[in-house]
Amino acid sequence: MDFAEVVKFHGHVCPGLALGFRVAELAVAKLELSRSDDEEFVAIVENNSCAVDAIQMMTGCTFGKGNLIFRDYGKQVYTFIKRRGGDSLRIAVCWQPPAEDDKTADNWQRYLAGDRSPEVMEMVKKSKIRKAEAILTASFDELFSVGQGFAPLPPKAQIYPTVICGDCGEKVMAPKASKVADGKFRCIPCGERKFKPANGK
Repeated sequence: MDFAEVVKFHGHVCPGLALGFRVAELAVAKLELSRSDDEEFVAIVENNSCAVDAIQMMTGCTFGKGNLIFRDYGKQVYTFIKRRGGDSLRIAVCWQPPAEDDKTADNWQRYLAGDRSPEVMEMVKKSKIRKAEAILTASFDELFSVGQGFAPLPPKAQIYPTVICGDCGEKVMAPKASKVADGKFRCIPCGERKFKPANGK
């Protein structure tokens, strides 16, 4: 799979997507992976950035299959584990983007402050493309620190029975519902009162 296919899936070119593409390239090469049809291997991602779209596309690890695990640590770290044999790889991004000139740096500050003028948006687009191109042509050693993964292998995806929330009347996975009086169940949003049921209860 080439980068253009990943861009088509994600929607635009950006440094995060390029990093995810290179992470997946390295994982596939080192662990001799083919795209996952089922749960042959697991990807554990420690952020929810653009990079994860590339990893899903390249490896076939997805939330729906249960072999894409999200840990909300805000780190550019990705662990891949083969279920058979347990071979693993932990990839941490260490790449530093090239320094921006003063004008570009100023425009980035304007963008972060909410400026979406044509001038600023054009600069942002060009800057992202430059960084993405630098990532795509860099060596793995320039981009990543690589070691053996140490995350425990998560269990395979399971299918759970469905129950009905006694407050909102909507279906909920049984392990995610709490039991209340009279054998009824309550979903998490109703339990936290973050959801107003359509039935008005």
